Amino acid sequence: MDILSLIGLAMAFIAIIGGNFLEGGHIGALINGPAALIVFGGTLGAALLQTPVSHFKRGLQLLRWAFFPPVTDMQRGINSIIGWSMVARKDGLLGLESIADAEPDPYARKGLQLLVDGAEPENIRSVLEVDFYTQESRDLQAARIYESMGGYAPTVGIIGAVMGLIHVMGNLADPSQLGTGIAVAFVATIYGVAVANLILLPLAGKIKTVVLRQSRYREMMLEGLLSIADGENPRSIEMKLQGFLE
Repeated sequence: MDILSLIGLAMAFIAIIGGNFLEGGHIGALINGPAALIVFGGTLGAALLQTPVSHFKRGLQLLRWAFFPPVTDMQRGINSIIGWSMVARKDGLLGLESIADAEPDPYARKGLQLLVDGAEPENIRSVLEVDFYTQESRDLQAARIYESMGGYAPTVGIIGAVMGLIHVMGNLADPSQLGTGIAVAFVATIYGVAVANLILLPLAGKIKTVVLRQSRYREMMLEGLLSIADGENPRSIEMKLQGFLE
């Protein structure tokens, strides 16, 4: 679990609610059903309008990465590549067949299978690069869903504020209706700005970071597999791949 994500989310809410309490406000003042409906419903609707179904589904799948990111241990990947290169030097590329069958990472498994099949290095590069760039593009497009929602939310909050003010102006003769309209106006603005800057935009940034980290891992794996295909010395491969470590 990414503890920083949990701490950051908790701190954001504590800061808003705590600041409101210190100013003499109460939690009930920040709870408004119509404002929530306007901001959350409008923001989600705008995001659905611009997003293809496949990207939206992938975006929902990636949401958990903000708190439970997949493990990408670069050093372990380097150690695996060095082990594969030693097997290849000792038993030939066919010696990697059993390793390929047992490899849990689909990307590495495909690369190992190409080595076992005797594919040329350029063919290996072209096949794996297609997988690499396609997956990266797909995941980044999914992460941008939250980024776009972070852009829509403040604007929808302003729409909610204007609607609340319209309600106020239409009921100037009835003071009992003024409080409700003003509350919707200001709370909608708070909802829009807060959900964008405290939740949606940080979520998008964290997911993008995870996606780029995975891409860096696949790029390292690609270079390692190509080095094995070229018959490079395991020590030389290790020195090259050390450059991918952060």
